[in-house]
Amino acid sequence: MAISSALIKEFSVICGKENVLTEEVDRMSYSYDAAVLTPVVPALVVSPPAQEELGKTVKLAYDNDLPITIRGSGTNLSGGVIPEQGDGLVILTNKLNRILEINKEDLYAVVEPGVITAQFAAVVAGHGLFYPPDPGSQAVSTLGGNVAMNAGGLRGLKYGVTKDYVMGMEIFDYRGELVKTGSRTVKCVTGYNMAGLMSCSEGTLGIFSNIIFKLVPPPKASKAMMAVYADINKASETVAGIIAAHIVPCTLEILDQNCIKHVEAYTKAGMPLEAAAILLIEVDGGHAQMVEEDTVNVIEICKKCGATDVRIARNAEEKNTLWEARRNALPALARAKPTTVLEDATVPRSKIPAMVAAVNEIAKKYALDIGTFGHAGDGNLHPTILCDRRNKEEFHRVEAAVDEIFDVALKLQGTLSGEHGIGMAKAKWMEKETNRATIEFSKNLRRALDPKYLFNAGKKVL
Repeated sequence: MAISSALIKEFSVICGKENVLTEEVDRMSYSYDAAVLTPVVPALVVSPPAQEELGKTVKLAYDNDLPITIRGSGTNLSGGVIPEQGDGLVILTNKLNRILEINKEDLYAVVEPGVITAQFAAVVAGHGLFYPPDPGSQAVSTLGGNVAMNAGGLRGLKYGVTKDYVMGMEIFDYRGELVKTGSRTVKCVTGYNMAGLMSCSEGTLGIFSNIIFKLVPPPKASKAMMAVYADINKASETVAGIIAAHIVPCTLEILDQNCIKHVEAYTKAGMPLEAAAILLIEVDGGHAQMVEEDTVNVIEICKKCGATDVRIARNAEEKNTLWEARRNALPALARAKPTTVLEDATVPRSKIPAMVAAVNEIAKKYALDIGTFGHAGDGNLHPTILCDRRNKEEFHRVEAAVDEIFDVALKLQGTLSGEHGIGMAKAKWMEKETNRATIEFSKNLRRALDPKYLFNAGKKVL
């Protein structure tokens, strides 16, 4: 359904004609995200230049019954920013990109939703502070999107995920009214915890105007290392062993042989091609002696569990090389085949060995090329299926394998998604993890905050 020229003119008056995209070739860029789903071209794309215009845009769209999809950089991996149908409006936050305040005394920052994650972290570091959440897409993802999806990252094991740093926010409701929740104080129990509700809401309950983030002092010392294994099961057992020893590394990542092969071809980082798996581990803390003790203990556990070699990064350059290689795991795998199906099944940390073994068996059962990497320390694995969607027979096997991966994760008391969100890609499985009462409760909550069901329709809860 086309949007009338009169309504388009109203959006142009609010946001400026240059911020309203009507041509199909322009709108097409906002029809997809990183999920393997069919693109849907929106009827209109609007980029409000400031917060006041954002509120007015929301009100005008809602008053005219336009489905609203809010979009940051579009790095979603679950269809979260694909319009449900082609009759709606995509609202871009890319121009709402100001860092409004960094408070060094009280350790917080106030930002607009369109600020790029890595750029924000760099500015914070320039003030001698630390913003830990580091999703793999941080070079392009926006903070608003991070909050909406509760993005994780490599440092999630020790430092937590995005929701753990949200102190408060201002949001626009369906009437275009500004709603405030949370505060700049460490403690705040004024009203409902709406900031908590909005974290992981995936754009279904309202639209961020600005967000208050907690900052922390940076660690004073760190050590990074790579443990090499001839058996991936030994690597996954090491993960459980480190956690059982009550050592909490800053990062604890796993890459299987398939990932190692593709990452090394892409990055030339010096990874051991003969290895069945590697663990990339970093320990950090406030005192060098404590970090040294943890490093010694981690190395001992790695070798006890079967590591054939443990290599310690000698300097910052070597450490950065390791982590850049890990961050390039997905783009490296994506170069191998036309279609990359990246999943996000997460299990309790003690169940990592069982989950890794199950993924390997599923790959054999369905004759699929699967590379597994992920945040092993917090149980968040990313089995990545390399395929060609145009091959219908192969993709049928892919879909069956994905079903089975989720079934195994749930049997191991895990979850459908640790950090990528539900979007439209996983909504059909929600009841399998929860129950019908949970789905109905969520729907009732959503209807109360979005009576017309226009905010990101078709996502999160069906």
